[in-house]
Parts: sequence; structure tokens; C-alpha cells
Amino acid sequence: MELVTEGLYGIGRFFMHPLTYFFIMVACFVGHARVKRERTYFHTRVFDFVLELQYLFFPGVVIGIIVSLVTVFAGVYMPIGVIALLSLITVLLSGPWTFRWLSPAYVIGFTMVIAFFIPERDEANGLLQKWLVDIQETPLTSMAILLALLLLAEGYLIWKFGGKGTSPTILKSKRGFAIGAHISQKLWGIPVMVLIPGEGMAKLLSWWPTFSLQDQTFSLFLVPFGIGFFQKVQGMLPADSIANTGKRVLGLGVVVAVLTPIAFFYPLASVFIASLAILMREFISTGQKLSDENAPFFFSKREKGLVILGFIPKSPAEKMDLKVGEVILKVNGASVSDVNEFYRALQLNRAYCKLEVNDVNGEVRFVQRALYDGEHHELGVLFVQSHQDREPEAV
Repeated sequence: MELVTEGLYGIGRFFMHPLTYFFIMVACFVGHARVKRERTYFHTRVFDFVLELQYLFFPGVVIGIIVSLVTVFAGVYMPIGVIALLSLITVLLSGPWTFRWLSPAYVIGFTMVIAFFIPERDEANGLLQKWLVDIQETPLTSMAILLALLLLAEGYLIWKFGGKGTSPTILKSKRGFAIGAHISQKLWGIPVMVLIPGEGMAKLLSWWPTFSLQDQTFSLFLVPFGIGFFQKVQGMLPADSIANTGKRVLGLGVVVAVLTPIAFFYPLASVFIASLAILMREFISTGQKLSDENAPFFFSKREKGLVILGFIPKSPAEKMDLKVGEVILKVNGASVSDVNEFYRALQLNRAYCKLEVNDVNGEVRFVQRALYDGEHHELGVLFVQSHQDREPEAV
């Protein structure tokens, strides 16, 4: 009962941690910037302002519960000073207001490397000095376990959810042509329960409850970890590219998990594992970026048809089950190769729309639907136009 009560207190502390509200603030800022970019290129927002907030707590909270069961069972513990350092590094890596660097490989990896080089201190007269002593005594084995678990969580989240709600955008090629791309920018909040050794916060707050386990005093703390993801895709379907990245990160998590048992016998091996995680995670991101930039443009002007860059949510186009990356060849029987022709073909029948579509597998299919008064203007399809066309917009 004492452990259950302490667990409930630990959940409450999640909402006391400043990082929880920092993540909300960053998600709102990124959402505002995304809407502004979408309005610039398409004269309308594609997704609601709260899109990033929708992904902030789900499915991260569910994964956090699973990770917490492992961390508590494995006895993963962190002194208060280490939690403070993790929080500081998280804020610093969010400095550019992007989720690019909020990977456990960077946040936890840099924490472990910094802790390794903190000089030893014999005395701790103040709170800051006490935290420095905590950092110098960082439990590297516990950190390695946490690194492996959160890398596995990151890979799974990217694989299964990173490709959802990607935001279309317009770029310029080296020749000055307009090309389409998709941007995935996600932030998942992962609340993880860890043990705080000693009296912990009870020294600062007298009401902070503690419990005893094997003659040692601990308290539970629900630390809000943020797993961020950013990827721009222009050379293939965004869902496929992002899923590939997720599988690579998941593979990195498996490698780190396999190496982690070594840290039980040689704790300093944890620093090597953390350094490897940092290098390999950066290799995955940089490799994806270079591969995508060297690939032929997927969303670009074509001789026949118009490639679908995206949709306005809840528009007729979305209800017609059209897919990103498909190519519309004909509209109401008329061949189309640019947006103006697409618009004129729609006028042939204002009450009904029939499309001939070349799907992502190269097969031709027909899509048709009645159009009703009061629905979103036109179809709500987003295309890429050449530099000779008017500004990109939804049609």
C-alpha cells in the first residue's frame, strides 16, 4: 500500500515538473509556425493549430507506463541532480524550437558523457553543489537501461506514428522549379517513473513521501521525457521514408539494449554505449537527409497528370479516398497536366466529379463523387505547380 500511495504521488509530480509545460509551449510554437507556413504556400491551413498537441500525450503516455514498469522493476534510479541536468539539456536542445535534437540518444547520451567528465567534489554546501555531486555520481548503468528503453520507444513511435499528419510544403530546386515535400515534426511526452535514492526531495519539501526498500530510502518521481522527431521528405512517399527511419532507430535501440548488460560488469562501458548511440543516431538522420536530397523529386511537375501533394482535412478529396503521391490523369473525362486545366475540368460538372487516378503502384483506378453545396471550396487537393504557374493553392 505504501508503494501504491507513493506511485500516485509520483504521477502527481509529473504535472509539477516544469518540462511538462515547456513541452506544451514548444508544441504550440511549432504548431503556429507550421500553420503560418501552410498559409504562405497554400493560402489555407492544412491542419489545425493543435495538431502537435494531439500527439504530445498520446501514445506517449501509454508507452511511458510500459517503460515505467520496467524501470521500477529493474531498480533504475536517478539523483535529483541528474534529473536537473537532463532537464537543462532538454531545454538547450529545444533552443532552435525544433524537435530535431530531442532524441534520447542526444538527451540521455550527452547527460552521461557530461556526468563522466564532471570533476569529483568532496563537499556539497549548497543545492547547486549537491546537484553537482549527484551528477558526478550518476548511476551509469541505470542511465544505460533508460537509454535503451527510450530508444526502443523512439523507434516504435517514429515507425508507427511519425508518418501520420505530415505537413506538405513547397521548396525550390536548384533550377528554380517548385517541388513538393512533406515535413513530419512530432513531440511525444513520455512520463517515466524512476527511483530517487535517499530522502531526495524530502529534504526540500517536508511533505514529500518516501518509502523503504531493502534498508534503503527511495521516493518515486515521474520524469517527463520528451521524444522529438523531425524529417523532411521530398524523394519518396513520406510514410515509407519515415517508417524506414523508425525501423533504423528501432534497430539502434536493439543494439543498445544488447550492449547494456555489459554495463552491469563494467559501468564505464555505459559511456561508450552512450557515445555510440549519439554517433549512430546522427548517422541515421544525416544518412536519411543525404539519401533524400540525392533522390529524384517525387512531388514535382509532370508531363501527364498532377501528383497529389496533400489534402485539406475533411474536404471532398479526403472523403474520395485519394492518397498522397497518386497522380490525377483526367477530371470529368478531360486530361489535366497543370492546375489551371484541373480547375477548368472541374467546371464541366459542378455537381459531380469523376477522376482517373494513377495510384502509387502504377495502376489506374476511377474515383467519383457527388459535390454538394456548402462543402469545402472545390475538392481540397494540394498540388505542386511549376514556376510559370500561379502560387500553389488548394483546388
